[in-house]
Amino acid sequence: MSYPRPWLEHYDEGVRHSLKPYPQQTVVDLVHESAQTRPESPMVWFKGVTLTYGEIDRLSDAFAAGLVKMGVKKGDRVAILMPNTPHYVIAELGIWKAGGIVASINPLYTGPELEHMLNECEAETAIVLTLFYDKVKGIQDKTPVKRIIAAPIKDYLPSILRFLFTLLKEKKEGHRIELQAGDVWFADILAQNQGASRPDVKVEPQDPALILFTGGTTGPSKAALGSHMGIMMSGWQIHEWFKNTLEDWNEVFLTSLPLFHVFAAVGVQMAALTSRGMMALVPNPRDIDDVVASIEKTKATFVPGVPTFFNALLLHPKVKSGKADLTSIKLCISGASALLQDTKERFEAVAGCRIVEGYALTESMMAAVITPIMGKYKVGSVGMPLPDVDVRIVDVETGEQNLPLGEVGEILIKADQLMLGYWKRPEATAETIKDGWLYTGDLGYLDEEGYLFIVDRKKDVIKPSGFQVWPREVEEVIASHPAVREVGVAGVPDPRTTEAVKAWVVLEEGAQLTAEELRAYCKEKLAAYKVPKHIEFRSELPKSAVGKVLRRELRDEG
Repeated sequence: MSYPRPWLEHYDEGVRHSLKPYPQQTVVDLVHESAQTRPESPMVWFKGVTLTYGEIDRLSDAFAAGLVKMGVKKGDRVAILMPNTPHYVIAELGIWKAGGIVASINPLYTGPELEHMLNECEAETAIVLTLFYDKVKGIQDKTPVKRIIAAPIKDYLPSILRFLFTLLKEKKEGHRIELQAGDVWFADILAQNQGASRPDVKVEPQDPALILFTGGTTGPSKAALGSHMGIMMSGWQIHEWFKNTLEDWNEVFLTSLPLFHVFAAVGVQMAALTSRGMMALVPNPRDIDDVVASIEKTKATFVPGVPTFFNALLLHPKVKSGKADLTSIKLCISGASALLQDTKERFEAVAGCRIVEGYALTESMMAAVITPIMGKYKVGSVGMPLPDVDVRIVDVETGEQNLPLGEVGEILIKADQLMLGYWKRPEATAETIKDGWLYTGDLGYLDEEGYLFIVDRKKDVIKPSGFQVWPREVEEVIASHPAVREVGVAGVPDPRTTEAVKAWVVLEEGAQLTAEELRAYCKEKLAAYKVPKHIEFRSELPKSAVGKVLRRELRDEG
């Protein structure tokens, strides 16, 4: 099938159109190669503690040996329910070395949600931060989980912080647990297998490696399965895109986005590992004090986030007063939702860096679209497909007819690293991937230079009196009002028009704005049928683990 690729003519200078053939290696091979080349080079930083490539490689060997002794076999799913800590990275590599499949799960989910996910991926082993141990134990008998490995966050704290944490926070905040029979400590596995060699398990690039759970916006979340080779391909593509700005061995990648999300698990982590850089782990992306301190202490050079994250940084007292030093930052990438031009310009001025935008899905395993680093930036665009990633736009009704440049339709993505499928859900997989093309469910268009513009989610389109309203367009207008900090827009039932536009708004601190004033502002920039019929002011909006406003929850609340 023929379709245009105008973006190839607009890549940054020196960025290759294709990286084929890709190195036939796994992430484990890549890390071991780095450990052999420069064993003392830092790989992970956490609260002041640094672990080198050599140390992580040895520790993950020991952890893998322990898993094999516990009965983990090739192809077994091992769940990780952790925030960003060194345990996560060691466990992930150790699981892969044992031949297992990493099942990354957000530990903040409720008991029933965790129960669904553990059953969905059929994990028999779970690695759990002690803070969430009791929650997992409470559902264990309803899942296949046979063994739990408990990991205290204080394991990798500097000695003084560890002492203070044990004294003042461990019991008070729920981190101190009583380990039940049959469960083991993470540190004990490492100690008992210290110096062990990597298990003799053959792991091939085409083998399955990673399960990431979808957001569950159209029903219960599904387990998207990615391969070792797929993860590596995404890493090399991002590395190629950033190579004019980031140097191998010299960069610090702020990793505050959670590693159980594709943005960090494949995007940030693989960008760091392919460039032999260091990940500065932050366990809570909403702890902006910790984020700012981590950037300053590590001299972070690459900072990924979502628009709410960059807004929060700009509002931080040290940043507002000019006392925070963000000048180490070379490059930022924003994803998950639209970045306002005002936010981009203000942050770039404060940090002296460039923010680019990106677009990918869990199912694409970071087969991504990203703004050129050195080239033209277009307001509202998420950029252009990376090397060996294809995008086309098809009609919404049949999903079969290619649409011309500039016309809105459903966005399709094709790349060799797309998910292998949803775990044991062939019918759902067949509905999502057809003839090698991932049907994203997002609406957008490509312009004449191959820049992709996202209009909205297909399922989020609001239809008042038969018109079509895209929430994203309304959100961008409302967010441009100087009194507005955050906004979410969705459709709600309406007896007269079937569906009505509603906006949920968070104002800037100290700002005053009435619904009538906001509607008047919208009427200057939007057609009448797009202006919100209902406006509700709130102190905060529900957000996903990476900080994306959850329209679904707002819509369900009415």
